Amino acid sequence: MGIFSRFSDIVNSNINALLDKAEDPEKMVRLIIQEMEDTLVEVRSASAKTIANKKDVVHQINKYTQEAADWESKAELAINKGREDLARAALQEKQKASEAAETLTSELAIIEDELSKLQTETGQLQDKLADAKNRQKTILMRQKTVSSRLEVKKRLDSSTVDDAMGRFEQFERKIDDLESQVEAYDIGNRSLNDEFASLESENKIEDELAALKKKMQGNKPKAANVSEVKKSKKA
Repeated sequence: MGIFSRFSDIVNSNINALLDKAEDPEKMVRLIIQEMEDTLVEVRSASAKTIANKKDVVHQINKYTQEAADWESKAELAINKGREDLARAALQEKQKASEAAETLTSELAIIEDELSKLQTETGQLQDKLADAKNRQKTILMRQKTVSSRLEVKKRLDSSTVDDAMGRFEQFERKIDDLESQVEAYDIGNRSLNDEFASLESENKIEDELAALKKKMQGNKPKAANVSEVKKSKKA
């Protein structure tokens, strides 16, 4: 059983309900507490890795953002030197860096959301653990009242769970087949949307190149009026 599967089961479980199904409640309580403690250790380790991953993504975003700024500066230099071909290539590189930064920004939002959920659920697990330890002796006293209910639940739950798991496996196989069919259609095909996306990307570069040239022309100092220069010489 994976970390997060166990984690979710424990956080969402009702300790009393678990004990209702236990043949040995004393042993069950010990296992619950041990499982919670082990899961807390693993989840804290996973949280540390997620935080490290977040820092790495932030670093990559900053790197691509800086790269985009550097390529824009190079495009300006190329225009000043009369090399529109180099300016266009530089703007293409700038676009790639900007798109990479945008993708990572979306990924960062997902990481932050998952980290927030993980922290919330860790707090819930800690509360469950404290509750289990505080109620351990009291809960064990319920053993005498759950024996008969245990037999009934075993008979009801066994076939129901097996049937449910069988249906899940059927659904998974159907989904696998559908995914395989979709992948088979996609192999080697360039869609109409891909073609238009390529055209839009080219137009975006040309528009940005024109805007950059206009911006740079606006920043150049205006030449002095020729007639005013002649008048000043006569004087």
